[in-house]
Amino acid sequence: MNDQPRSLASTLFSVGLLLIAMASIQSGASLAKSMFPVVGAQGTTALRLVFASVIMLLILRPWRATLTAKSLRTVIIYGMALGGMNLLFYMSLRTVPLGIAVALEFTGPLAVAIYASRRAIDFVWIALAAIGLMLLIPTGAASASIDLAGAGYALGAGVCWALYILFGQKAGADNGVQTAALGMMIAALFVAPIGIVHAGAALLTPSLIPIAIGVALLSSALPYTLEMVALTRMPARTFGTLMSIEPAIGALSGLLFLQEYLSLSQWLAILCIILASVGATMTMGNAVKPAVVAD
Repeated sequence: MNDQPRSLASTLFSVGLLLIAMASIQSGASLAKSMFPVVGAQGTTALRLVFASVIMLLILRPWRATLTAKSLRTVIIYGMALGGMNLLFYMSLRTVPLGIAVALEFTGPLAVAIYASRRAIDFVWIALAAIGLMLLIPTGAASASIDLAGAGYALGAGVCWALYILFGQKAGADNGVQTAALGMMIAALFVAPIGIVHAGAALLTPSLIPIAIGVALLSSALPYTLEMVALTRMPARTFGTLMSIEPAIGALSGLLFLQEYLSLSQWLAILCIILASVGATMTMGNAVKPAVVAD
């Protein structure tokens, strides 16, 4: 008699953790944008990844991982994909509203989910995603409504996200959660030189350090922990379906924290991509699991 209430409470608790995690990620992205005038998107990415890698190094102790030549190669690709995903996403935020950048980036995991399934129903999700993209990236006289270079960066981040999922699964099969810390360290080593070349001594600005630590906590350490807890308490498909609303949370965060107002067509585009992601997640096979630690 008591199993059902406990199950419902556990589900609601997991959903709450996941919502907090998504809100944390998008709040971290909003906070990161405040650093752009000082160190640029490149320097901001470098600071975030460096501090996030230190935090995850202390929490997950990746030196306990066992690496072979093959698994090391997989972890390196995974880490570079993670670094590229973060860098390109922040580059897009310079000129593209947060909600739109998240929606465009979501095409990466959406493509992975559709490829893993390849059923007839997937053409519906492809069509919805295409409609969303056409609404977000109009052509002709209306093309000035969104920066095409920024949109390109966001789509590039989506490609990196797809690689992150595919190689993250392979790397995670060998060393579990310690893979995340290893990947974050590699991502920091990959992006740090780019940030140093771009921002130079500005990276050492004392007032930026607390903000960078806050971004690392909000965008990496906290959501990663909460998502891992939620994923252990709910089916992967339910997890992926709930994660699909992240573009909407990004749009709301942009509105609340950055005063980024979207047009009706842009909200419709985000809705199309969310529906495509939800549909693809619900109809996908078991080959590909939803990914955590995205933006």
